[in-house]
Amino acid sequence: MAVIAVLGTLDTKGQEHAFVADAIRSRGHDVLLIDVGSDQLPAVEPDISREEVAQAASLDWRTISARHDRGECVSAMSLAAPELLSRFVHERRIDGVISLGGGGGTAIATAAMRCLPVGFPKVMVSTLASGNTAHYLGTKDIVMIPSVVDVAGLNRISRRIFAQAAGAICGMVETELDESAAKPLIVASMFGNTTQCIDKAIPALEKAGYEVLVFHATGAGGRAMESLIRDGLVDGVLDVTTTEWADELVGGVLSAGPDRLDAAALAGVPAIVAPGCLDMANFGERSTLPPKFEGRNLYIHNPQVTLMRTNKAECRELGRILAEKVNRYTAPVTVLLPLQGVSVISAPGQPFYDPAADAALFDSLTENLDESIAIRRIDANINDEEFARACTQSLLQNIHAHQPSTV
Repeated sequence: MAVIAVLGTLDTKGQEHAFVADAIRSRGHDVLLIDVGSDQLPAVEPDISREEVAQAASLDWRTISARHDRGECVSAMSLAAPELLSRFVHERRIDGVISLGGGGGTAIATAAMRCLPVGFPKVMVSTLASGNTAHYLGTKDIVMIPSVVDVAGLNRISRRIFAQAAGAICGMVETELDESAAKPLIVASMFGNTTQCIDKAIPALEKAGYEVLVFHATGAGGRAMESLIRDGLVDGVLDVTTTEWADELVGGVLSAGPDRLDAAALAGVPAIVAPGCLDMANFGERSTLPPKFEGRNLYIHNPQVTLMRTNKAECRELGRILAEKVNRYTAPVTVLLPLQGVSVISAPGQPFYDPAADAALFDSLTENLDESIAIRRIDANINDEEFARACTQSLLQNIHAHQPSTV
């Protein structure tokens, strides 16, 4: 029997959450009813009051609620609910979480769900589930179900959707997976222009006893990879494709944000870092290229993707940024430099071949790295067998140095 958290604004949507709670109990599971309402008294008695939720983040709910500012209350609960649920998961007090909501309820509940590990059951029934949900999901596996009608009372439509959502969360917590033979994990970043490198590295890592998860460095992919690393699920990082930093720097469309490359430092995970595809920033169709970049070296990757070659100044700054990030790593890390090009199209004779820009990138990285950080210069393209072999060898050495008893 599992314990499922039913989290919601029980002042305005107490009847609906009580219905879901009853549906869960009818399946043989226990319920922990959590109130994150902000205005009226809860319509049903919660197991965890809104005051207790606020206390999880050391917030004075009495003072906050006395101002009767709904926006402030929603913001406060969006800070407190993640703290509470994270603690409950850590203490193994809950096995899943479900919520129903409109704008405010969805913001609060998904903020809490985004702080929970990948694989932990999360269901959100929302009036907003039919639109762009990226900012609600983040990098986590939140199941969002459109409410179709407003979450405002029980009727023949809402009862069916709420009951099926309750069935979904019950099915999720009831699903067991045998992980007894699970292998330690290595995450790797890849782009079309570094695919060959990763494809050559994976067999050697699998032969060494690891499972390799590959993330496409398209912004969302980099954020998802960082999230798994932060969650402590990863034993090694093969960060060959750091291209998202080029988009972050110049304003391309595939940025993973300023925290990219931070997770391995925070989690203390052994890593390899390479400047893969830092020769390019990504934009949409050619007509969408910002006017300030007209006259730059462009490459039409496909009708929807236009690549722009980073210049010497940008490469110099990218080298500094990568060095600044890597200098914070506490577990063994090695920086590998492919001297014959950081992508397929920056190799000699290719459209983005620019040895001066590459030299600016490599020199800046080297000059700004702490002397304690290992750096290897490989006279090969990033996709050559020699470079892929150097990546796998260095990563396995770093993992062994960090956790000799696990290798």
